[in-house]
This record gives sequence, C-alpha cells and structure tokens, in this order.
Amino acid sequence: MSSNNLSDFAASAPPHLNRAGRLACVDILRVVACVMVVVSHGCDAFVGQFDADRTMFLTGMSIGSLMRPSVPLFVMMTAILIMPLKPSAALGDFYRRRIGRIIVPLIFWSLALPLLIYFYFNSPMGSISATPLVDITGYTPEQLGDRLWNWVFNFNFDTIPLWYLYMLVGLYLIIPVIDGWVNGASKRDLQIFLWVWVITLLLPYLRLAAPLLGYTGNYGNLGLLGECDWNPYGTFYYVSGFIGYVVLARYLVRFPLEWSNARMCGVLIPMFIVGYAITFGGYVMFQNYFPGDYAYLEIVWYFCGINVVMMTFPMIAFMQRIKTKTAPRWVSQLAGLTFGIYLCHYLFEFVGYDLMNIPGLAPAIRIVGAALFSFVAAAAVTWLFKLTRPTSRLVS
Repeated sequence: MSSNNLSDFAASAPPHLNRAGRLACVDILRVVACVMVVVSHGCDAFVGQFDADRTMFLTGMSIGSLMRPSVPLFVMMTAILIMPLKPSAALGDFYRRRIGRIIVPLIFWSLALPLLIYFYFNSPMGSISATPLVDITGYTPEQLGDRLWNWVFNFNFDTIPLWYLYMLVGLYLIIPVIDGWVNGASKRDLQIFLWVWVITLLLPYLRLAAPLLGYTGNYGNLGLLGECDWNPYGTFYYVSGFIGYVVLARYLVRFPLEWSNARMCGVLIPMFIVGYAITFGGYVMFQNYFPGDYAYLEIVWYFCGINVVMMTFPMIAFMQRIKTKTAPRWVSQLAGLTFGIYLCHYLFEFVGYDLMNIPGLAPAIRIVGAALFSFVAAAAVTWLFKLTRPTSRLVS
C-alpha cells in the first residue's frame, strides 16, 4: 500500500478505534507506545539510584531516554483517530462523550491506585521493598487519607500516570475549536504553525541559557517573553505544548511524506540518533552539574522538547509506511487493552522491581523483566475488567 495510508484512513474510516476500518499502524503504534510507557516507568527506580549506583543509573537513564516518544505517540494517535470531527457534531455532545469517558476512570484509579500501593507496601513483600523511589515507612493511614482526596487538585506520586488524563481532557477541550482550521488549512499554513511550535520546543533551553547571558529576570522571576509573577502566559503560550503533536499528526495524515526509502533513512534515522543523544547526554550532563535535582534533570526529558520531537517524528513517519491495512488479530486485541494497561500498570512496577531485585543480575535484564511482568499483569487486569460492562468503563 502507498505511503498515504493514514490519509486514506482519515478520509474513509470511522474515527473510533473499535470500529471497522482500523489501520495497522494505529494498532501497532498504540501497543508500541504502551510498552514504552511501561518500560519508562520501570526505569525510574534505576534512574533514582543516581550516583549511589552509577551503573544502575546509567542503564536506567539510557533505556528511559529511549522511551520518551511514548506519550507524544499516544497524543498523535488521538488526533489521527478522532479528527476530523463530524460536521454535525455539537460541542456539548463531543465534550460529554469524550471527557465523560475519561472522568469515571480518572476518579476510580485516583482512589484505587493509592489504596493498592498502600496495601502493597504494608504487605510482607512490600514492607521490605528496596525501591529508592519512596520511603515505605511513610505509607501510613494518614498519608493514605491525604492522597485519597487530593486527587481533586492534581495527581500524586501513587497516581503519576494519571497526569496524562488531565492533559488529555485539556486537548479534548480545544480540539473541536481548532478542528476546522487544522483540517482545512493549506499545507503551507500548517507548516508555518509547526515551525512556530518548533520555536516553543527550544524555550526550556533558552530559560537555562538566559541567566548565563546576563538575564536576571523580572523581580527574581526568570520567566521569558512576558512571563512574570502575575502573568504565566507568555508569547508562545497558546501555540505550545501537546497541541503541536495534534497538528503534526493531522499534517502527516493530510500530507504524508512522499520521500524515497533512501531519503527517509538518510534523514530520519540520523534525526532520531541526534535526538536520543541530546536526551541521554543531556541527562548525564545535568546529573553531573545538578546531582539529583529533577528541576534540571527533567528538562531533557520534557515530552515537548525539541530532542523528544526529533525521536518521535521518525517513528511515526516510518510507521506510516506500513503496507497492510489490518494488523494481526492479537495486535488489535492488545491495542484494545492499552488504555487499561496504562491506567493500572504503575502498581505492578513496584512489584516487578522487587521481584527482579536479584543480586548479580544485570540492570538491563532487571528492567526488561520488571517491565514484562508489569505489562502482562496490567493486561490481565484490564482483560478481566473488560469482561463485564460496569468494570469495562473503568479501562475503556
């Protein structure tokens, strides 16, 4: 099949994942992105060793850096699957249908994960956990009570993966507003927007460099381009963040790359390698200068950083060239479980780390083993939830 698979899909297939007409690359990318998320979280305990165990730190960070395109891929799949919206779709109906499907799982897992993780760290196995990420003695009834109601404000450590749902709600709020323009704009207009978005991807590094160039901020606030204590909305605020991935995904659907295989490999493979080198090398550099300081370490891991985009773009561009319309049945079935796996896998990351905490076992093997356990366990839980209609709503 030609390289305009996604374009054909967008023009002819219903924009819902569980209906007929699904495309192989969509299912494959969902599974790949989900695996990457699980592996990424499996690396956290190894990255958290820092200089206490340099080998474990470097192994976890090198593998974790490779997983950064995971969330951007999920966002781009969202754009591919739900856009363009039906012309007759009412804004209220879209919000009720899309956001309504997120609220129930968000509430349930915001309560279930803290409870389950609390019981694990108070179990015989969890009470001797060696994970460096948490102080297990802090898992008290008082702490549990705080986490069971603070979800109304934000996610917490036990519910870290749920940050994605808060962000996804934000995307759903704006997608109907931009849908008409994104799907009707010319190729040149979309390119102009995407180049503006690329500028925003450089801002985290500009914030680092500005003080070195003599910038002292506004009354101590180091915000840029209009940002200050009383205004967090700078010049590029409205064209930054994950909305760029939405536009990029629709751009590739409407105007797929018509490059030869040689050009694809000659441009996109080096782009991925450079993006990964910045991600990996930057984390090592910041750890050397700012040991254990996540305010700096996470900069090169930002999902909306130029280096992560350099890794994400080649992946989706190559996937777009898959020459079959349907994925193998088991891939499609697994793709249908990915949302549930994402929601509940975090509990199993702690269990997997402890199960694989075997002296003398190479860190890379421990990461892969823990991630495999977490993925399979989460997939089993999701499959069980899908057996009944009431519980299916919690993972669908």
